[in-house]
Amino acid sequence: MEFGIHIGTRGCMAVRENMMAVASAAEANGYGILGVNDHLIMPAQPDGTYPYTATGIHPAAQSGECFDAIATLAFLAGCTQRIKLLTSVVVVPHRPAVLTAKLFQTVDVLSGGRLIAGVGAGWMKDEFVALGTPPFEERGAVTDEYIEAWKILWTQERPLMRGKYTQFDNVMFEPKPISKPHPPIWVGGESGPSLRRVARHGDAWYPVSNNASFLLNTPGRLKGGVERMHRAAEKHGRDPASIDIAYIFFAPPSWKPRELPDGGRQMFSGSSDDMLADAAALKSVGVNHLIVYLQRSTIEQTLDVLQRFGEEVVRKAS
Repeated sequence: MEFGIHIGTRGCMAVRENMMAVASAAEANGYGILGVNDHLIMPAQPDGTYPYTATGIHPAAQSGECFDAIATLAFLAGCTQRIKLLTSVVVVPHRPAVLTAKLFQTVDVLSGGRLIAGVGAGWMKDEFVALGTPPFEERGAVTDEYIEAWKILWTQERPLMRGKYTQFDNVMFEPKPISKPHPPIWVGGESGPSLRRVARHGDAWYPVSNNASFLLNTPGRLKGGVERMHRAAEKHGRDPASIDIAYIFFAPPSWKPRELPDGGRQMFSGSSDDMLADAAALKSVGVNHLIVYLQRSTIEQTLDVLQRFGEEVVRKAS
């Protein structure tokens, strides 16, 4: 199993030196992937419910702090040598298709082929309005078409597309990404439309553990989600075995046991042996890439957790 970390671009991570320190420590401690979240602007009073916290409030809503995810990966490409660089996840409709394809291409080439394009359709209408995107209500169709446009631009010598939201012809798009045939596309989301997007466009499914509407916070629940994804793939004529599985557990590891509402132990809490067993259980249901959320309130705490989890779990499980 390959391990990775997910970080936000707020709080202690909204500082150049801290971002560099975490990237260096992740590489030194055996993590294979570094994921960065994506928001471009944060409404003072978001109108939508964030699906991945118990309160429904996005963690950045209090401060408004956020960096562009792809620009952050370009910075991290110059700070690292081996670790893969993941958008976790980029909100596809927020940027025009050609622009996003160019930004991703730039990161992939300058990192030596280390980019993973994690993608999602978005959830916050106010952000779409502020950015002047296509209509929020059409975000699913926009996301699908933009991903198709990226692949055309990344792989065709003379790219051509005449879609509803994107049109281009008589263009050159060079240099092509180092990753072949193109950077891997990890499709986030747990809903039916997300699973259909995985089947149509994804190299991997990248669900989150704690979406209250599609809770996947135990190996058993995740197994059910994988089965749903496989059925969606078969329905669209796709071999389920051709779709990789990545998974983000969206709670920091804790060496004190935490109890779930049903009385069970929360994954990645308790002893390091418990955490190794959790990783093994996830591997048994198909997870090949496990991303953990390690950011704490201070850089010192973040680095401590990163190093301990790396020494006691990552290196033993890999």
